Amino acid sequence: MTTCATGIDSWPGSVEARRTRLRPLAALAGTVLFVAGVGSGATLSTRLDPHGPAVVSDCGPSSAPRVRTTLYFGLQRPNGGVTELEWQLFLREQVTRQFPAGLTAWEAEGQWQAPDGTIDRERSKVLLLVHPDTAAARLAVQSLIEAYRQGFDQQSVLWESSRVCVTS
Repeated sequence: MTTCATGIDSWPGSVEARRTRLRPLAALAGTVLFVAGVGSGATLSTRLDPHGPAVVSDCGPSSAPRVRTTLYFGLQRPNGGVTELEWQLFLREQVTRQFPAGLTAWEAEGQWQAPDGTIDRERSKVLLLVHPDTAAARLAVQSLIEAYRQGFDQQSVLWESSRVCVTS
């Protein structure tokens, strides 16, 4: 018999019997979480956006909705890598100029599958921005991506965004 951290394997009965006993507990937990969310004033709704449907969270009275944008910048280029000085200049001259309210950046190791099936690995920088959900902010993010791609001979920059609530 295998022992797991929860001790669930030591419960008597078959796997199906255990699942049957856990279903009401899972339903109760889901109900409690739903009621807690509604009780705190948070709501979720769907709205139609020109770019497709989006889930919008009402952040409640003590916080404001924002967008968290995370950008992943590769540091390799055909003739060597992007130096730390070049990265710092990019942050100062491009990112800070367009997002002066603040940012967070850190180093990472990335990998992806190339078209020929090989796995490529690359040192990267990750940039996190929290900003209003406006056309101007989206354009600013796009201009950062384009400036990095052109300035550092990159094929792409990974861009992911999600809606968050921010409390000051």
